[in-house]
Amino acid sequence: MKLKSLLVLPFLFLCLLSFSQNQKSTNINYPDNVNAPLTKKEKNMIEEVYKSEAKEMVYDNEEFLKDIKHLLRNRILIYEDTDPKTQKKGKLLSNVPLSNAYNKDLKRDTKFKLKKFNPLKYQLDFFAKGTYVYQVDNTNYFIQVTSQYRTFK
Repeated sequence: MKLKSLLVLPFLFLCLLSFSQNQKSTNINYPDNVNAPLTKKEKNMIEEVYKSEAKEMVYDNEEFLKDIKHLLRNRILIYEDTDPKTQKKGKLLSNVPLSNAYNKDLKRDTKFKLKKFNPLKYQLDFFAKGTYVYQVDNTNYFIQVTSQYRTFK
């Protein structure tokens, strides 16, 4: 009886491993735009956050690069809402930690500039199952991060 149980365990482990590896690709619907090369602005964002580790962590990691492209191109929406009645309640950007594991010199933005904002600098809920909204402090700007599991066209 024990021998049979021991023989089944490796099989179950392999099944679970295979399922977890395929889970990501089967649950995320990537739009075609993730196949396009990175723009100069996207490269600058990645390099600001990952510095000397950008090649190994992002550029050489095909799946993660695809996730970053999907995030930057499809899943982050920055919008202005001047009507307090329609503004969504969200965490203030100042309460979100910096993503400075690879760049200890990374600085929080002191003034929000839409064209220069790098969402990768912040530990926003990029890979959660839900959609999250953050408010840029002292502005009517909001950052919406849509779940990667939502269907995109």
